[in-house]
Amino acid sequence: MTGRTPPLGDTTGLWQQVMAAASGRCQCRGACGKNHDKDGGRCPHTHGGYRTRHGNGARIHLIAAPSRAADLLLPQHRAAALPKRDLAAWCPDCHTAALAAARKAQQTAEPPVESGALFEI
Repeated sequence: MTGRTPPLGDTTGLWQQVMAAASGRCQCRGACGKNHDKDGGRCPHTHGGYRTRHGNGARIHLIAAPSRAADLLLPQHRAAALPKRDLAAWCPDCHTAALAAARKAQQTAEPPVESGALFEI
């Protein structure tokens, strides 16, 4: 795992295990809203690589987060307790877009909240 510096607090080695399983590459296959067709159906971003498509050249730092888009909405303490098999490597762009898509899907799926007013006006 040389060349992959784990984030602070990765005392269990879980981040490194997720990155090894992903071969250091973002595992998004479209949850972000892009089809990644040009890259074989999977996001091309690698940990430590650079963004070149948007022209800003920023360095990419992959994160380990829930692999299922719906699980991205879990509270952080529950997401942190997920086992390795339920985690995936995400680049910041795909993670942010997939999280926004999951929030939007949740909002459209929930019935409208009724007024909890004590008195009718």
